[in-house]
Formats: sequence, structure tokens, C-alpha cells
Amino acid sequence: MKKVVIRAGKERSLQRRHPWVFEGSVARGGADAGETVRVESAEGLFLCWGAFSPKSNIRVRAWSFDEAQRIDAAFFQQRIAKALAMRTRLPIASDAVRLIHGEADGLPGLIVDRYGDTLVAQFLSAGVERWKAVIIDALMAATGLIRLYERSDAQVRELEGLPQQTGWLRGEGETEIIIQEHQWRLSLDVAEGHKTGYYLDQRDNRKKFADSVRQYGCKSVLNCFSYTGGFSVAALAGGATEVISVDSSAPALARADAHVRLNGFEPGHHRSLDADVNATLRNFLKEGRTFDAIVLDPPKFAPTVAHAERAARAYKDINRLGLRLLAPGGLLFTFSCSGGISPDLFHKIVAGAGLDAQADGYILDRVGATPDHPQTINFPEGEYLKGLLVLKAA
Repeated sequence: MKKVVIRAGKERSLQRRHPWVFEGSVARGGADAGETVRVESAEGLFLCWGAFSPKSNIRVRAWSFDEAQRIDAAFFQQRIAKALAMRTRLPIASDAVRLIHGEADGLPGLIVDRYGDTLVAQFLSAGVERWKAVIIDALMAATGLIRLYERSDAQVRELEGLPQQTGWLRGEGETEIIIQEHQWRLSLDVAEGHKTGYYLDQRDNRKKFADSVRQYGCKSVLNCFSYTGGFSVAALAGGATEVISVDSSAPALARADAHVRLNGFEPGHHRSLDADVNATLRNFLKEGRTFDAIVLDPPKFAPTVAHAERAARAYKDINRLGLRLLAPGGLLFTFSCSGGISPDLFHKIVAGAGLDAQADGYILDRVGATPDHPQTINFPEGEYLKGLLVLKAA
């Protein structure tokens, strides 16, 4: 077994069972891409078994902190079985669920979502790429499904020195799927949709928005960065009679319109706007428009902490505009999916936006990803999605 030795003083994170070893923490040692290595302290003490990645800044991703553990086919079968068993205990109101969530499930770099009878997987690290055939067999055996589509087309693959790959790994057929989520239905294309096809991490937040729209009697709703209109459908389900979806993707907006029809809502209550969100918010201000509820769910502005300062300005700007457009007593549901923006920093950004907009509000709730996208105690970086539900002061 090949060995990697950690620099003196750099072993503490592994002793706290954090699963990453950065390039700068490695004193010596190496292996082929994805090969299992024994990680030791400078004193020769065992720290973990991990997958080596010679091109990534994250040089080793830990498989296990148990020295007696063997990293073999049985290991992956057990980890997958454990992850699936945990999902059966969660309150998931959908036939679409995240089954494997990377580090949180002890399988760094592996993402697996189930959409009805179809699995979609992302192999995002050298370790899971090396064990791909074994993982595929284990997934099919554990779920009893026969269709598995690969969406290993995320940019993080490039950091691992891996080419992007997509296509059927098992089975074949249509990539268009309709899922049930709470009381409504949504369509997606596992070959073309964002991430593995859809944003399952917002499932419960969409339901919370529907309930809040109903509770506070919101009739006019603006859904910014709407993608395929999940929050727009939720608004209509909550009783809104004027919903505007704003996005810069015409195909996504077309699917949003289709979702309105699919769920039997009045098409006249929904309008799609193919436009830049910031420009649209400013135009609405010039027109003197106000809305009873606004959703701000932008893309990842800060993938790392290094991007946080620039991203903070972008988040502040859209929240300032949103608060100005919100009617007194209206609802703002604002999100950040940037790992480089902490929950505390996001709160400060929204507070700063409120000062600039000369608006105050009550925080009704703080939300994150659905429980099938778990965050563990030992891996705080897993907390990427954070949101605030704000009731604007009258």
C-alpha cells in the first residue's frame, strides 16, 4: 500500500475526521489518480485511508479513519447500503431523492440522485472514478433499478484531471422524466438539466414558500433566477394570481410555462420573462412596480472563500433591489448556494441590503438544503445552501 505523510502540525483536521487533505499539508508520498493510500502523521501514526488525486488541490480524500478497514468492493456496498437506509428514515415528500451526497455519506466526490425509476450519478473525484465499475454494480444491486445515467460534466472534474463524461451507464431510453414533489408535478431532462437534472435541495423550501404565500395572502410574486419555475409553481399552489418567472434561459422558461399547465393552474396567472435579473429589477423599480413576494435564488456567485468579497457585492445588490420592490408586509425568500458565503456572512449581506434599501424586516425562518442533502458535524463545508425568509416591515 502506498503511503502519504502529512507535515507536522497538519494532522489535526484528520484527527477531527475532516475528510480532506490539501496539497500544502503533504510532506511526501503519492500514488496514481484515485489509488488508495495510507495517510500517516509525521510521527508515523495512522490517520486514514484515502483516495489520492495528483492534480487536485485536495490531494487526498478520506475513505475511512479505521485502520482495520479494507477499501474494496464490500466497502462501497456497505457505504451505499448505509446511505440508502438513512434516506428511508427521512420525511421525503417526493419520488425524487438524493441517495448519495458525497463526503456526508462517506463517499467523497460521488453524487447519486434518484428520479422515479432512473438513477443519475456524478463521479467528481479521482477516487470514485477509479472505483466507478464497482460503485455502479453496488448501486444497481442496492436499488433494484436498471437505468443509470452519468452526468459527470461538472467543472470540478477538470480540477481532478478528469474529462467530462455523460451518457447511459446502465439501461437506455428517454431522458425526460416527470416527478412528484409534494402536491405538484415537475418535469426534467436528466441529460440536459442543471446538476443531475433538477434542484432537489430546494424541495422543502418550495413547499414552505407555497405555505407562506397562502398564509400571508400574497397575490403578486416575482421569481428571480427561476430556472424551470419550481418556486413559481409553489406560488400558484399557494394562491398567487400573478407570478412572473425571470431567467436568462429560454428553454428553462418554456419548461416553467409547461409546469403551470402540467399542474392545472391558470396560464394567465403566470408570465415568463427571458431577461437579465438585475436589469429587470431596475426596470420594475422605474415602473413603480411592487410585489407581495419575491424569490431570489441566484447561481453560485462564490464557489470558494476567495470569491466571497466580489460575490457579497452581487448578493447585496440583488437583495437591495428586491427589498425596494417588495410591498410593505411582503415576503422575501432569498438564497445563497455559494460554499464561500457562510450563513453569518449571508445574514450580514442581507442586512446591509436592507440598510441601503431603507427597509427592515423580520426573519421568519432560516433554511438550508433538504435532509437528503445532509451536512455532517465533521464536514462544515457541506453547508452550501442557506436561505432567509424575511417579512418586510410595514
